[in-house]
Amino acid sequence: MNRHVSIALASAALLGMATTTAHAQQNPAPPVDPSFSAYSLAQQCAQKSDNAAQGQCVGAVRGIVRGYQYGVLFLGQRAALPANETQRVSLCLNDIRVSTIVDEFLSDAKQVKDDDLKRTPAEVAVLGSVHSHHACM
Repeated sequence: MNRHVSIALASAALLGMATTTAHAQQNPAPPVDPSFSAYSLAQQCAQKSDNAAQGQCVGAVRGIVRGYQYGVLFLGQRAALPANETQRVSLCLNDIRVSTIVDEFLSDAKQVKDDDLKRTPAEVAVLGSVHSHHACM
């Protein structure tokens, strides 16, 4: 399976926990903020020699991942989920450096057309990448 498809599938699995089909049909996805699209984050993260860009990249990726992990924890504590559902959407990030996550995201993003990255929220792309490399299944 190519990486673009696996990112899309992982992203769909992640988003499936938060929305229902009926809700998604009634409320189409909001437009992507171009300043925080997968494309703009990948461009920023690729600037390895720019300390400011790297700091912003690492901060954004760390925030996305931590926010997601807290969301899964919250959902698991507040909702009656089927057996293993929390496990299915959890991330196994023991001893994984943020720089590794950034490198994996950049590698995955290079396999996707720029136009598609521009239409994809950074959060979806990062979480799809992380989930494809570090799922707890």
